[in-house]
Amino acid sequence: MIRFLLGLSLFSILSCTDKSGECPTVFFGGEIVNPTSEYVVLYRNDTYIDSAQLDTGNRFSFKLQGIEEGLYHFDHNPELQYLYLQEGDSILIRLNTMEFDESLVFSGEGSEINNFLIEMFLANEKEEHEVYGLFHLPPEEFRSKMDSLQAAKLEHLNELVAENQLSEKAINLAKASVNFQSYTHREAYPFYHKKKTGGEEFPSLPDSFYAYRKTVNLNDRELAYFRPYFDYIKYHFGNLSYMACMEDCGVMEKPALGRLHYNKHKLSLVDSLVDDNELRNLLFRNIAMDYLLREHSASQECQIFIDKFRKLSSSDEHKQEITDLYDGIQKLQPNKELPDVSIVDVNNEPVSIKEIGKDGKTVFYFWTGSQKKHLKNVVKYVAKYQKKHPEYRFVGINVKTGYTQWQNLLEEYNLDKANQFHAADFEEIQTTMILDDLYKCVITEDNVIVDAFANLKKPQI
Repeated sequence: MIRFLLGLSLFSILSCTDKSGECPTVFFGGEIVNPTSEYVVLYRNDTYIDSAQLDTGNRFSFKLQGIEEGLYHFDHNPELQYLYLQEGDSILIRLNTMEFDESLVFSGEGSEINNFLIEMFLANEKEEHEVYGLFHLPPEEFRSKMDSLQAAKLEHLNELVAENQLSEKAINLAKASVNFQSYTHREAYPFYHKKKTGGEEFPSLPDSFYAYRKTVNLNDRELAYFRPYFDYIKYHFGNLSYMACMEDCGVMEKPALGRLHYNKHKLSLVDSLVDDNELRNLLFRNIAMDYLLREHSASQECQIFIDKFRKLSSSDEHKQEITDLYDGIQKLQPNKELPDVSIVDVNNEPVSIKEIGKDGKTVFYFWTGSQKKHLKNVVKYVAKYQKKHPEYRFVGINVKTGYTQWQNLLEEYNLDKANQFHAADFEEIQTTMILDDLYKCVITEDNVIVDAFANLKKPQI
């Protein structure tokens, strides 16, 4: 997902509760092994707080005053992770960018909640594959499995709370990291169950299957930028909209009109049920991006949708972002000339994408060093299609990886250096080539686009 545009106002989030007039200092620092950037940048939601440059020992530190308790995130380009801060914290981290999330460890005052959050983040990622293997189960059995997974995590949280003094706000966030993962799986269940069982109808669910919905606050600004919560809200509105459209609207069997109607319905549901302005705008933006990236065409339906989005959203930044996205999609339509963007070769020399694709048939694909499983799959797919289609040149473009790490990965995976390039500016190539999928590839012939939204698993060449 394209990163939220960063605001520049710090003053709105500063507070000072110390009666003496001096705000307690919050310390956040640590060491980054194999750094991929010179800086660590701290944000509160989408608001820039401060940045710290690494020293010669790859260490950094922040000393902050007047910090509002709550969820932050720190960015070491191209990676980021959550950080919970409150007055009096003195937190140290150590991480290795080769395994950014897996190696991240917090220590010091305030570390307990942060270690729990990263533990849940990793557990939830690992759980995805396990849960996918359960979607074929009947509703009651699936719910029982979800209850067990949820209960084990909540028990772990209870032990943490018993052994440490955590604020009510921190405990609520920790609960959210557990509960909303489980709720999201339940929202997704009817769709995946139908897919995995090959049934023609959605499963009949007991009345209690969605009982948790009564406890969910759809206007929780504190969680608006917290992925488990936001993912749940997205699935929830998607579920409600799809089921309502299937039952009442009768247009879902017409693909283009169905997608337009369904997404307009989602916009309307958010408009009617979400009052918090910031969360509303984030959801409107997400629905618009999801629709345009799935449709990825220039059509009257897209323009109708964009017009409705613009009427509902009150964020000028988001409106401009969606306009830019649609403009980019239009530039990537078949028979258009390939857009230009500069990347570098193994000698760190700048090369134009147009220069690479000017002669013959080319497949541009993308990969990142932080997704080892994905990289292995990419290597496998490319080898398969190179053998089957020798008339094509397969060109790999690395993103979201430091230059040195990229060089090491070329050696480790024995990749053909003549056909491997590195994009240092991720945002530029993301917006130019509309990188919306891990397996996205762009097929061209003599710099003319054949299919800019192909998939490396099935490139149809």
